[in-house]
Amino acid sequence: MNELSPAVFVMENVKGMLSSSVEGLAIFGQVMSDLEKAGPGYKLVSLSAGVQSEPSPEPKDFVIRAEDHGVPQARHRVIIVGIRSDIAGDFSPRLPRQNSVIQVKDMLTGLPRLRSGLSRRDDENAWYDAVVDALETVGEVTGEYPGENLTRFLDELVRVEERLLATSRSGRKKSSRKQLSSKLQPNLSAFMDDPKLIGVSGHETRGHMPSDLARYLYAACFAKAEEKSPRAHQFPAILAPNHRNWNSGKFNDRFRVQVGSAPASTVTSHISKDGHYFIHPDPTQCRSLTVREAARLQTFPDNYHFMGNRTEQFVQVGNAVPPFLARQIAEALLPVFFDLV
Repeated sequence: MNELSPAVFVMENVKGMLSSSVEGLAIFGQVMSDLEKAGPGYKLVSLSAGVQSEPSPEPKDFVIRAEDHGVPQARHRVIIVGIRSDIAGDFSPRLPRQNSVIQVKDMLTGLPRLRSGLSRRDDENAWYDAVVDALETVGEVTGEYPGENLTRFLDELVRVEERLLATSRSGRKKSSRKQLSSKLQPNLSAFMDDPKLIGVSGHETRGHMPSDLARYLYAACFAKAEEKSPRAHQFPAILAPNHRNWNSGKFNDRFRVQVGSAPASTVTSHISKDGHYFIHPDPTQCRSLTVREAARLQTFPDNYHFMGNRTEQFVQVGNAVPPFLARQIAEALLPVFFDLV
């Protein structure tokens, strides 16, 4: 930065940097000091549209909540904007806030239904049999159901059973798509859509172990009934995985459903490892998210194609700043360049 002296820079990092320290020195304060003194000097500003601390922003003022800005994801990141001192003046960019949050179910609308795969033998008959076994396993533990809406939970199990044959025949990969949800904000919908696009890439499911299908089924039905993903202690013992730290509290949400009626949790590159943190909200599909579904939650336009194998594609999706948020940041900063032209 000392060599290039850009007019503006944008830095993004995790919230943990606000409380981190090295040898007793607060990292955030040191970073801010270094950024201010870089090159010709920079004015550091927060993009937060909320009430900010006076006379200068506090560390918490630099936290941007993506769901407040039209991104269907509870992604909270520290974003620092530096404007070169000689052009900064009184310019104070702000990100506009949205009046309502975008829900997962609305963001995934228009993508075809798919069944999951199986880790070993994989055909529709084997998948059908595996989900039948999963239904029986989950049905045997409803007597110890820990939620408050058992009837709704049971209704979801019935719905899975009723649609089982159709789901088994739906396949693991489809490229067709239908219209986006009418509930999306018009600017988000326009950003995501491409009228010339007739299909999407990356909409192919993973293969799962049969034992995980029962956990996914239980968790997704629980999330539908309770509108929240179950914690480890809310799983029946028969569904508990053979993890030494399962009851330690360290991985309380090892199996996490992306609840349809809320924004998604933060999409990270960990999605490339397994799908346990990203279970699809529809119990009938009994699976984790596809690359395209994860990309939807990250607000990649449907015409964006990811290269490489599926693991590499998931890493690309998870490592990104949500493009719709990035665009809003660019638009907020654009006026600073007007006097430079």
